[in-house]
Order: sequence, then structure tokens, then C-alpha cells
Amino acid sequence: MGLYLFPPAEDPGPDFAELLRRARPGVGLPVTPAPLADVRQATTIAALRYSGGVVMAGDRRATEGVAIAHRAIEKVFPADRYSAVAIAGAAGPAIDMVRLFQVQLEHYEKVEGAALTLEGKANQLAQLVRDHLPMAMQGLGVVPLFAGWDTNRQTGRIFTYDLTGGRYEETDFHATGSGGRVAETAIKLGFREDLSRVEAIELAVGSLYQAADEDSATGGPDPVRGIYPIIATVDSSGFSRLADDEVAERFAAILARRGQPATGGDGR
Repeated sequence: MGLYLFPPAEDPGPDFAELLRRARPGVGLPVTPAPLADVRQATTIAALRYSGGVVMAGDRRATEGVAIAHRAIEKVFPADRYSAVAIAGAAGPAIDMVRLFQVQLEHYEKVEGAALTLEGKANQLAQLVRDHLPMAMQGLGVVPLFAGWDTNRQTGRIFTYDLTGGRYEETDFHATGSGGRVAETAIKLGFREDLSRVEAIELAVGSLYQAADEDSATGGPDPVRGIYPIIATVDSSGFSRLADDEVAERFAAILARRGQPATGGDGR
């Protein structure tokens, strides 16, 4: 495939999605509507700030109706070096949206020679969510959660979205998905301004544990299968995903405090 050339008035610039539309009119990212029971749904995701950055967490379960469709789905991704995005809702379109978002940020940086600001990245994701609205109206909604390290302000920031592409900045924390209300309540009860990285990670792990205990669509740590929630941090050093062994230790500590054995096989 050759390089696409456009007249000056039609140049899409650093907008990768617009480049696709201009290079191949009528060809987008098709999603075939399907009954909701046949669509894999990603559930609980959460993010919270700590003194040196942000923590983002997501459980691993995907459901199809009342059935467990997948026990180890990925819901937390690096958007670029200094930001992360998590997904809830229809899993297929959500993963496609994340991939397009990652390419859009890389494309912009290559064309402009500089990375977008964190707020600019949040705006780009809002546009992708807005473009997805027709599919959301058919029941294939995607609700992402975006967070990262603002290199200009030197602080962590969290952005949330609605199905229409509305973008909102959260002050300290947020959780969404079917278990989001339980997870957010757990974070609210343990949150304080001066949380350390370790304390924020433990709070994120605990919030997902609480969500899984109350919500059947949220998968908790599963020591028997070796499946644990995804926990990632973004700070001045960039995106970093915790190893499963470290997440397992946090989970074992929670159970120890509750006087429960760190074994089980139902993934709850």
C-alpha cells in the first residue's frame, strides 16, 4: 500500500481516524449487531490517585448473559508511555476502540513531532466514544476509563466518559461497570490524599475483591487457576503493570486479615 496524498484543504493532519475516513470512504470499524446475550461484556474497572501517580485496576471476567464467557480477559491497557485506559461494556468493540486509540496517539506524535497533553489524549478518546454512539444505541455500549501522569502539572489525573462521548475529570477516584458502585464505595471508605503507591494498590485490589463478592459478573482473584485482577500504575516513570505474583500477595494479605484461607476455585 502506497502513501496517501491529499490536497492541502483535505489533509487529515494528525487525526488517524480522519485519515481512515478520507483514505477509504465508507469503510470504518464495523460491528455486527447481536443479541445482548451473545455479546461478551467486560465489567468492573477502577482508578484512584495517590501521592505520586495513579493506580488503574480491572477484573478479568467476561460474561455472555448469565454465563462466564472468559475468565482472563484483559481490561487495562497502556495508551502510551504516560497513560492507561480500561474498558467496561461490550468487550469486542471496546478492545477495537483501545487499539485505535493507541494508534491515534502514536500517529499524532509521529506527525506533529510531540506527544499530546494528557487532556488532549482524554479529548481524543472522547471523540472515539462519540463515534461509537450508533453501536451503543444498539446495545453495544463501551464505557472506558482513562488515567495518566500529567507531565505538565506533575500529577496523576483521571477521566471518565458517558455513552455519548461526554468527558469528565474525577478529582480522586472512580469505578464503573456492573460492580463499579461497590468498588467505588470501597475506595471511598479507604481513600485519603496522601496515599502511598503501596497503599493505593492495596485499596484497588480490595475494591475489586469487594465488587466480586457482591457482583456475579465481576471476577475476583482465582488462586487455583492463577488468575488475578490487572493492576497498573502510571507515574513520572511511565506505565507499569504489576506482576501476578505481587497481586497475589496483596490478595493473600486481604484474606489473612479476614481470617480466610487464600484458596478457592470459583473466581469470586
